[in-house]
Amino acid sequence: MKKELIELRVNGRSHELAIEPTKLLLDALRQDLQLTGSKRACDDSSCGACTVLVDGIPMLSCTMLAASCEGQEITTIEGVSEHGSLAAIQKAYGDWGGAQCGFCTPGFIMTVKFLLSNNSDPTEAEVRSALSSNLCRCTGYSQMYQAIKAAIEAEQKGMAVVK
Repeated sequence: MKKELIELRVNGRSHELAIEPTKLLLDALRQDLQLTGSKRACDDSSCGACTVLVDGIPMLSCTMLAASCEGQEITTIEGVSEHGSLAAIQKAYGDWGGAQCGFCTPGFIMTVKFLLSNNSDPTEAEVRSALSSNLCRCTGYSQMYQAIKAAIEAEQKGMAVVK
């Protein structure tokens, strides 16, 4: 299949790629840009492990064509850190054991990042609703909710996450 030249803006940097028109965004991120944080898990948009932000909106990269993202800002888990340090939500996931095996964690964190960018003080019901698009096969989710609560409190106080 003939490749086409596209430009993707990922984590604040532009990348010129020669890809097949049918290449999925997840594959372009993982194979062409070596950004392996987003995971392939279900291939049918039912688990959220491949979630990235496209122009700030959570999207499932396993079902999006890379070429369709030209001209948009893509943020992956690799772009979440703040000035070389973990973002509050990333640190909280580690501190509170929200990651478990860690496979689904990038998708969850991207979803939480979107939620908190639109609502700095969500209720537990709003957090649960936002996370309903993501699936973890390891945990009962209670550690994730504790981590999110800790991250919200830390950000409101302008401090590092404390357990």
